[in-house]
Amino acid sequence: MLPAAITAYAEAMGVVGNPASVHSQGQNAKRMLEEARERVAASVRSDPIEVVFTGSGTEAINLAIKGLFWARAPRTRILVAEGEHHATLDSVEWLADHDGATLEWIPLDALGRIDRGALEDAIARNPLDVALISVIAANNEVGTIQPIEAIAGLAMAHGIPVHVDAVAAYGHLPLDFSRLSRAGVSAVSLSAHKIGGPVGIGALILARTAKIVPLLHGGGQQRQVRSGTQDVAAAVSFAVAAQAIAPRQAAEHARLEGLRDRVIAGVHRVSPTAILNGDPDSAGRLPGNAHFSFPGCEGDSLLFLLDAAGVSVSTGSACQAGIPEPSHVLRAMGRSAIESRGALRITLGHTTTEADVNALLAALPAAHTQAAKAGMADRLPGL
Repeated sequence: MLPAAITAYAEAMGVVGNPASVHSQGQNAKRMLEEARERVAASVRSDPIEVVFTGSGTEAINLAIKGLFWARAPRTRILVAEGEHHATLDSVEWLADHDGATLEWIPLDALGRIDRGALEDAIARNPLDVALISVIAANNEVGTIQPIEAIAGLAMAHGIPVHVDAVAAYGHLPLDFSRLSRAGVSAVSLSAHKIGGPVGIGALILARTAKIVPLLHGGGQQRQVRSGTQDVAAAVSFAVAAQAIAPRQAAEHARLEGLRDRVIAGVHRVSPTAILNGDPDSAGRLPGNAHFSFPGCEGDSLLFLLDAAGVSVSTGSACQAGIPEPSHVLRAMGRSAIESRGALRITLGHTTTEADVNALLAALPAAHTQAAKAGMADRLPGL
């Protein structure tokens, strides 16, 4: 969290009052809440009324996908790109299992970008039965940026609502909801913790014209889209982090790109066979994302070895019942199961320094050597 966001959070937690109450303390809490809503709206160039606070980015995604689907009944088709975040995948699969949704998976190319031709063909087969399209703005694993406005343009011609998962992109890429909504986007999901705000609060940016059925019913707060007493302290802290985006975004983008490029060059020195996943062009990927496949290594082995050296990285793979599974994103990009299991995601943020990059590059050679030996032993059990 940003220090200013922590301070704002702590101070706001001492304020008494439910923002739905009419007494003076309640109205003071409401003023703080609505000022926070205005600042979050400004960070994505939306109207404040379009900001619906949620408990997380995951809730925002569930609300958008399920709410839009229910509002579009009896349409049943959901077009969703392969390689989406599990909040999206699990939401649409739940609708398929429990509510009659028909899922059509749109393939990705080798860089992780959606196949627009396949999407256009899927729409054209029966546009009147498409309930919605959901697509991630920038892939949370490999960092590839999607052509959101082009996707929305295909949908808008047929009146199909588009939901955009912008959780990973928020704070790193400019988000202009007024422009996106004119292009055909109905809803955008965000999370505060991705920009230095608190965990436990997200937002759904929902166009005024969008029709949606709520997940939660109760007091009718927030346009009756998301009932429940609102967390004023979290919203205030979220707003402080959101307000910090614009003044630093260009400089921070350039700084992170520089650090990321050092990571990429350093990894290739240590492991010339390492494969950079996602778009190699800086303009086509998130500035703080470097995602590799290390042939002959298990990503989990590298993760634990680097963690022991004080460096936190991620595999980006799902783990169920203690059994590592290949990255579904890399599999959607056409990579083999072996390449997918050897994946490692290295992400950089506003706290990342040159010293952090130096520490990673210093720890990587020994970790890579040890992981490669372990991989060889797994393939040749007699060793």
